[in-house]
Amino acid sequence: MAKSLIIVESPAKAKTISRFLGKEYKVVASMGHVRDLPKSQLGIDIENGFMPKYITIRGKGPLIENLKKEAAKAKNVLLATDPDREGEAISWHLAHLLELPLESPCRVEFHEITKNAVSESLRHPRKIDMNLVDAQQARRILDRLVGYKISPILWRKVKWGLSAGRVQSAAVRMICDREKEIAEFVPEEYWTIEAELACQEGGNAFLAKLHSRGDEKLSLKDRNAVEKIVADLQKEIFTVVEVKKGERRRNPSPPFTTSTMQQEASRKLGFTAKKTMMVAQQLYEGLDIEGEGTVGLVTYIRTDSTRISEQAQKEAREYILKNYGTEYIGSGTSAQKNKKNIQDAHEAIRPTSVFRHPESIKNSLTADQYKLYKLIWERFVASQMAPAVYDTVSAEIKAGDYVFKASGSTLKFSGFMAVYTEGADEETEREEGLLPELTEGQTLVLLQIKPEQHFTQPPPRYTEAMLVKALEERGIGRPSTYAPIIDTIQKRGYVKKEKGRFKPTELGQIVTEILKEYFSDIVDLDFTAEMENQLDKIESGEENWQRIVESFYEPFKEKLKVAEEKIEEVKIEDEVTDEKCEICGRNMVIKRGRYGEFMACSGFPECRNTKPLIEQVGVKCPKCGGDIVVRKSKKGRKFYGCSNYPDCDFVLWDPPSEIPCPRCGSLMVEKTVRNEKIAVCTNPECGYKKSEG
Repeated sequence: MAKSLIIVESPAKAKTISRFLGKEYKVVASMGHVRDLPKSQLGIDIENGFMPKYITIRGKGPLIENLKKEAAKAKNVLLATDPDREGEAISWHLAHLLELPLESPCRVEFHEITKNAVSESLRHPRKIDMNLVDAQQARRILDRLVGYKISPILWRKVKWGLSAGRVQSAAVRMICDREKEIAEFVPEEYWTIEAELACQEGGNAFLAKLHSRGDEKLSLKDRNAVEKIVADLQKEIFTVVEVKKGERRRNPSPPFTTSTMQQEASRKLGFTAKKTMMVAQQLYEGLDIEGEGTVGLVTYIRTDSTRISEQAQKEAREYILKNYGTEYIGSGTSAQKNKKNIQDAHEAIRPTSVFRHPESIKNSLTADQYKLYKLIWERFVASQMAPAVYDTVSAEIKAGDYVFKASGSTLKFSGFMAVYTEGADEETEREEGLLPELTEGQTLVLLQIKPEQHFTQPPPRYTEAMLVKALEERGIGRPSTYAPIIDTIQKRGYVKKEKGRFKPTELGQIVTEILKEYFSDIVDLDFTAEMENQLDKIESGEENWQRIVESFYEPFKEKLKVAEEKIEEVKIEDEVTDEKCEICGRNMVIKRGRYGEFMACSGFPECRNTKPLIEQVGVKCPKCGGDIVVRKSKKGRKFYGCSNYPDCDFVLWDPPSEIPCPRCGSLMVEKTVRNEKIAVCTNPECGYKKSEG
């Protein structure tokens, strides 16, 4: 008896779905894309409506022949690639190769890989959505035109092997612009004054911050003004003039979108966007769970929506009621209001079953799978819980003409915080502590005046989480593109990470300046975002893809001519180091190859000595005084060892801190315990620990 053939993208997904279906179905994998534009040529017929010239991807011939044989034997073929633009395009290519009628209901979407969801989807096949396909084709063609037209100019004028990408170039510009802001930043001095007070001698101390002199808000810019105020305050009596008590609510964050999942996994787990998406895909496609078999653990992981289904909400409420109580059940309105550019094609990222608690399946998952699943599960459950409630108190205190303000809060009801709280990109202000019971008219004891000098700080360099957030806010790229954007700009050598933050390389700055001068649209953030909007309009059927591509290409073509004529050749010198070549004695230089940066002798080609680039951490080895450097184990795990190895065998698995232990002077390391960063002394007899916030 002929079977129905279901084609998915990956063997893992095929295995999971096969388990749910009976013998009347056969599930096979296309192993991703089957056709693409050729690598050796532009592959776009510009003169004839920008029609793409697709070819079978090299090495996919035998796989395609096997798919054709299976399709010929099947009573019908269903294409079940991922439910997004790219997945729709893969289904379209498969339909072309297998000669399936485009009007036939051959397309199914699995938004979660569970038995019920798969069975329900199979009952509602549809025809291929050509609007989705055209939007993906337009993106691919635009990117090919930019890459294959600008890159050869960069090869000739700057350096062989360079490339320019439509969206990636805008991301590099954001990093370069931030670096320029930092370089041009002029710090300004300012001061704050706090009074340490108590209700009576020996009572609990609390802090109040100087706010104003009468109705005049104080702006303290120099030491002399501060010293005069401090001298005045020493003579004054501190009196409570007003006390206000209230209540503050803190609402839970909505469930994860692709962007917020990447941001939070970066903050809390230290995952790159690429790693987050790889692990999330595994959770979506299905894993072998002890006692259950193969099952998808989370819903589709490329989404910009915070919407969840009624069934998922009902299950969450049931779980919360059973494990926390009625008062912990939220209103179910934590999903954010639709912002501009949100597609809302899929649900938010959530567990396929809230009753599959992370701890119950921990033994069936790898460490990374468990960490990310737990994060997704906790975020979803918390999103359906009640707000946290704080009791707040604020006091206004006068000292002569000077007005101080103090505030405090206590957690009255934990609400969603019993499960999860969102991380932050930067250090937040000091948390409010408790205030003693204060009454209006009460005289306070002044313990000390604490003036403190500050300087305004430049904007911080982007972490991966911050860059994803900025790309999303500017409308550059879409959920599925953030990870490849970040991966690509690092591989090309345009940016590098220093202490977890992006910094442009000289090459990245040079290429960005060239693009800004000759191809301003390519690196214009608003233009790039508007192009995303145009792609969205193609997807919704409001625009024709060829018209959009043509409107971009005609002015782009003229800019190419100007750039070819006017860009002058740029020579990028290798970065010279102080390290000497052990073979010929010349200085070593830093070069970049296919696998990243390395050191080579400046005497090349006479001397061909090369060696790995060693990353120093700025800390001396406590055993021999050598430099501690970053190394990698055979399994690729990062560790920290002495540069004098093998003569010195000192090694650490946690990053060393530049600050010695304040108690015993020993080396300290930076650890993360339950999402909290702490500095820990390496001297076992000391035991000093300090939270780093």
